[in-house]
Amino acid sequence: MINWKYPPKRSLAAQYVECYWCIEKKQGDDSHPFPKLTPDPTAHLIIAPVLQGYQYANESVSFEGQGSHWLFPHCQTFQVDHTDAFILLGVKFHTGALYALDMSPHQVELEHVMEVDISRFLDLNRHECVSDAKGQDFSHELLRLAKDAPETCCDALEGVLLSWLNQAHSDKHSLLTCKALPLLPTMPISQLGAQLHCSQRTLERSFVRVTGLTLKQYQSMNRNRLDLLLESLYRRGNADIDWAEVALEFGFSDQPHLIRYLKSTIGKTPGEYAKVRDLTIDIYGGVEYS
Repeated sequence: MINWKYPPKRSLAAQYVECYWCIEKKQGDDSHPFPKLTPDPTAHLIIAPVLQGYQYANESVSFEGQGSHWLFPHCQTFQVDHTDAFILLGVKFHTGALYALDMSPHQVELEHVMEVDISRFLDLNRHECVSDAKGQDFSHELLRLAKDAPETCCDALEGVLLSWLNQAHSDKHSLLTCKALPLLPTMPISQLGAQLHCSQRTLERSFVRVTGLTLKQYQSMNRNRLDLLLESLYRRGNADIDWAEVALEFGFSDQPHLIRYLKSTIGKTPGEYAKVRDLTIDIYGGVEYS
């Protein structure tokens, strides 16, 4: 399994994009065939070969298709099909970023995956960001660069995104949400309204409008704690796990609290996860910067 992640270089892109990432599984690679994606408040634009299939499924819904697609924010864990060789190039957006961007005629939906014609979406005829891609399928060229020259790939991808990002517009709802987001990991929700000099109801309504999530839903998706917890469990042998110690280390009141948290977020108890270790903790924008 090969993967990388780079942050945006231009300040305009950094306002909306958290990172560019890539994951490639080659034939014969030894990896879990059906990993799971933990709940994620961010959206991903995923560029893939036209005929490459994808599948995201959980107990209530299944999305199947081919080629490039949007993976929108999701509160439930998705199981993905990684049985065959594949390559994915992704753009991970900041939480709520798509609210400020023109997604017409489609709107962002929670728990949803949507196919996209990537060349048409980026209006590539008006760009010449990769000189040797003229006359070729641009997504194919980006995927080639993702394998051979990751930084060049990111520069090219960012170049074609800029005209779209330059059309973004902020309003009072997005501005208020941007102020709330950095406070949520550490501040009680009940104190946020007073901190931001607005009513709690106003804050809640603006936050849902911009992100599609309630404040409580977002706070429960504390990516840093969940990712670090899963990575810690992933690296330990079953015999090395002291669950009471793990609960204390990651800020849970006790072991039952830890069990309830993992059961609600990933659909497994800690013991069940430790046996299977099938969560995607190192891809889809979750690797360290290259």
